Amino acid sequence: MTGSPPLRELSPSYTPPARTAAPQILAGSLKAPLWLRAYFQGLLFSLGCGIQRHCGKVLFLGLLAFGALALGLRVAIIETNLEQLWVEVGSRVSQELHYTKEKLGEEAAYTSQMLIQTSRQEGENILTPEALGFHLQAALTASKVQVSLYGKSWDLNKICYKSGVPLIENGMIERMIEKLFPCVILTPLDCFWEGAKLQGGSAYLPGRPDIQWTNLDPEQLLEELGPFASLEGFRELLDKAQVGQAYVGRPCLHPDDLHCPPSAPNHHSRQAPNVADELSGGCHGFSHKFMHWQEELLLGGTARNSQGQLLRAEALQSTFLLMSPRQLYEHFRGDYQTHDIGWSEEQAGTVLQAWQRRFVQLAQEALPENASQQIHAFSSTTLDDILRAFSEVSAARVVGGYLLMLAYACVTMLRWDCARSQGAVGLAGVLLVALAVASGLGLCALLGITFNAATTQVLPFLALGIGVDHIFLLAHAFTEALPGTRLQDRMGECLQRTGTSVVLTSINNMAAFLMAALVPIPALRAFSLQAAIVVGCTFVAVMVVFPAILSLDLRRRHCQRLDVLCCFSSPCSARVIQILPQELGDRTVPVGIAHLTATVQAFTHCEASNQHVVTILPPQAHLVPPPSDQLGSELFSPGGSTRDLLGQEEEPRQKAACRSLPCARWNLTHFARYQFAPLLLQSQAKAIVLVLFGTLLGLSLYGATLVQDGLALTDVVPRGTKEHAFLSAQLRYFSLYEVALVTQGGFDYAHSQRALFDLHQRFSSLKAVLPPPATQAPRTWLHYYRDWQGGVLTGLLGASLATPLSALQLTTRKLVDREGLIPPELFYVGLTVWVSSDPLGLAASQANFYPPPPEWLHDKYDTTGENLRIPPAQPLEFAQFPFLLRGLQKTADFVEAIKGARAACAEAGQAGVHAYPSGSPFLFWEQYLGLRRCFLLAVCILLVCTFLVCALLLLNPWTAGLIVLVLAMMTVELFGIMGFLGIKLSAIPVVILVASVGIGIEFTVHVALGFLTTQGSRNLRAARALEHTFAPVTDGAISTLLGLLMLAGSNFDFIVRYFFMVLTVLTLLGLLHGLVLLPVLLSILGPPPEVIQMYKESPEVLSPPAPQGGRLRWGASPSLPQSFARVTTSMTVAIHPPPLPGAYIHPASDEPPWSPAATSSGNLSSRAPGPATG
Repeated sequence: MTGSPPLRELSPSYTPPARTAAPQILAGSLKAPLWLRAYFQGLLFSLGCGIQRHCGKVLFLGLLAFGALALGLRVAIIETNLEQLWVEVGSRVSQELHYTKEKLGEEAAYTSQMLIQTSRQEGENILTPEALGFHLQAALTASKVQVSLYGKSWDLNKICYKSGVPLIENGMIERMIEKLFPCVILTPLDCFWEGAKLQGGSAYLPGRPDIQWTNLDPEQLLEELGPFASLEGFRELLDKAQVGQAYVGRPCLHPDDLHCPPSAPNHHSRQAPNVADELSGGCHGFSHKFMHWQEELLLGGTARNSQGQLLRAEALQSTFLLMSPRQLYEHFRGDYQTHDIGWSEEQAGTVLQAWQRRFVQLAQEALPENASQQIHAFSSTTLDDILRAFSEVSAARVVGGYLLMLAYACVTMLRWDCARSQGAVGLAGVLLVALAVASGLGLCALLGITFNAATTQVLPFLALGIGVDHIFLLAHAFTEALPGTRLQDRMGECLQRTGTSVVLTSINNMAAFLMAALVPIPALRAFSLQAAIVVGCTFVAVMVVFPAILSLDLRRRHCQRLDVLCCFSSPCSARVIQILPQELGDRTVPVGIAHLTATVQAFTHCEASNQHVVTILPPQAHLVPPPSDQLGSELFSPGGSTRDLLGQEEEPRQKAACRSLPCARWNLTHFARYQFAPLLLQSQAKAIVLVLFGTLLGLSLYGATLVQDGLALTDVVPRGTKEHAFLSAQLRYFSLYEVALVTQGGFDYAHSQRALFDLHQRFSSLKAVLPPPATQAPRTWLHYYRDWQGGVLTGLLGASLATPLSALQLTTRKLVDREGLIPPELFYVGLTVWVSSDPLGLAASQANFYPPPPEWLHDKYDTTGENLRIPPAQPLEFAQFPFLLRGLQKTADFVEAIKGARAACAEAGQAGVHAYPSGSPFLFWEQYLGLRRCFLLAVCILLVCTFLVCALLLLNPWTAGLIVLVLAMMTVELFGIMGFLGIKLSAIPVVILVASVGIGIEFTVHVALGFLTTQGSRNLRAARALEHTFAPVTDGAISTLLGLLMLAGSNFDFIVRYFFMVLTVLTLLGLLHGLVLLPVLLSILGPPPEVIQMYKESPEVLSPPAPQGGRLRWGASPSLPQSFARVTTSMTVAIHPPPLPGAYIHPASDEPPWSPAATSSGNLSSRAPGPATG
């Protein structure tokens, strides 16, 4: 038997070496693409062989490098600041925000804490004394909050924002005012005497009870103190602010209250006030002139009669203003109360956060559960806590997702055949991808890319699903080694066949995420860059480290160790199967009408001299009928696995040990080959597929018109929580936004007063701007300043703005001309006087001047004249007019308001006034002005890049065009389905839509490459592409869905709707387009094959060298139709150890036609070229 000529099973390469005269002809102009791809595949082959030779070293160094990068997670920074996350980088809003912070600092003037009260019964009127009593109970509970930190007690009176505390020349009065000056609380209770109960300040005067706002009558107090102190300045201040009797002159909500003052209008009548009448038009703080709370700030869901009289309301709102951390730090710096605790701004922030959390907690618990009213509380710290919780990594979901993926990978890759089982490879692959994801994120942290909620909540699962796709592809290809592959070349051959697909999909994924980084939202740009880096790390892990794992597993299989439990030997390591021989005469075997079954004694070994697997076969054969095939002679049943070979034993021998169960013979490849491909590639099925996908595309185009722009805060906060209830009530009843019109430097304010008044009027006329009451002047610094100047008769004449004034420069004149303008030469001098003399007006105007005017205190008893020298203010570089925007419910409302504000500023710019709008609507909604344009630009650029990359690596623009067509359809359909699901378009869906192009590559390029590199008709090539790629593509889709499944368990509805649902729909669309639509399109419009295999009855046809020693040669039968035939061998196999997977019989569908020739020796020899999967 050793002298018998061998049967050589050559590798079915599409770029065969010169020594292999396979019957394959290059298709004309495709020679260059084939040569280039062969060169690239040669590099991959060398890489795989090198990794296999040094698999242990590669695995150790790879794990060491990835582990070192993963340590970078220790320096990761999670960004929760909304401005840092959502303000477009380099936009005009970003530049304006930078200008504001440069002039005023980092923080706002105050922070808001809000209470909203609604009835538990939908639509019930809340304007009743009983309902306001509940509101008083909740507000009073919240106002009495105290927290103990750093050994001190902090209450509302210490940390609240106080507007315009005046400077008084009388020290006793100044100290009393400092203790009594009220906090700014915008509440409907201020219409009643009970509003005084929320103010916690108190003062003591000898011979009087403690002075509080509940018993303070400023007019009576001034009369009592008049004989003992000079209070003219203080009296003038109170008169200008229109303080009057403050709270004691207002009606009592509950006149039966024992503390209701006698001065209350309903004290003697004991009648409850008409709440609707009292609240109509809003309420006032202690100052009627400067502290007017408009009705829209206090009442929601109002209804009026035909005369405009307020009848009912459905919601009440109170707002408590606190100092910012910087203000609180400055207020107590150097104070005796904080000198012993090392007072810092960080400590001030901690105090405020602790108080706010306690405020929300107590306010929500203030009313009993059976009360008819409900309280919703919210603070700026609550929002920060939500964002912080939103950005935290859920360890349970991450661990659960990865354990689920481990289980799926292990179960999917386990086999009954020990030599083909890869359960341990699946486990190791998932763990490797997890390490690669961690290392990618660690590298991002080292590069200084900040993390956000999208990074921590979504990216670990999305990257896992994408990375495991390639694991399945490589593992699947590794088990289908081509015949003739040497043991030491197994990994090189695997990368040679599949590396192109992995490289192509990874490059496109990275390109997709890099294109998504064009969206100029910092949070999404960071997410896109991190995703691109993570995909790059998983690509390196899959192409370098995972082949080392496969190489080590190959050694395990060669040593016949059990899968997973590799310390134990396989029970199938030694067995002999005896099969009775049958006779085969020396005759011609018909081709195309029968299968040749040869029963032989076969020995398989690797021949070192010619590097081929050699099988020695003494032939005996007989004919069996061929199986039926729905695709006729174009498609052939796969064979070549150990199960297929052993399955041909005769019935008495089928009870041998280690025989596979019948159900184990079914797999996805079997399904694709025998059920899916024959059904899909029928003409009727193709027509149905095209009609269905055309209908889906049409419906998606309609759905695209339903997509609205926007992302509400209620979409981010978890549903069913108290925070979500507050935000929902606020959006429904109090959709008000504080904004400011900022005027910059670069022009002369003194000479531009008319332009400033015109700008204010133009801005006030916008539809969204809440107008002031008809009885109240506009609340701006320029109006307050002009009104104050108009009441002054002692003017300043001949003053130089660069030098102080003296008493000799005083004269008597009006300081406002007939046009209502202040003389330019007196503008900055008067500004200094007004700022120092009218602190309540300045605070109410919210001017925030920069540079701030100098302080000047007038002392009429000064005889030196120094106090009459008034320093002029410096030219202004920053000032602002405050406004309120109302009725902003939809994104279209915000966009309309933004466009109107920008147009008003542009018109002012033509008059020389530099101004811009500022506020949350402009920070977070201006992105929608150009979001769709940015989205279309990014998608178009990415599709072009995808076409170029595919055309470069596939070297076939025809195929690249079909791939891009399918990807564009997927993107349009995903966008349309978003419209049907009610998902709004914001920066986050835009990133997913852009990334869908890269993710869709995972489902399309494998099929396209398999089609491109296969021989035969379009139908045959499409079927073969499905046969080889259906299993890994399906496994990859399932793995992606398993990774996304953990997102469905998120507490945030935002994650479920905007990530889980969108990405799940994307995965399903990719699966349908890649395995259904694309094969149909390829079978109809696909490019011609790169290699044409021709069989003719002509000596010109390429054929193998002449057979030696009378061996059977392959050729065409001169007497039978040209077709394909299958050689099925039945043999007595001596397996100890059994043959390696590389020596398995290759599927006979890839064999050329043949004709036997009678020989004296009767031995068989064949060369069997076949396809490779890309």
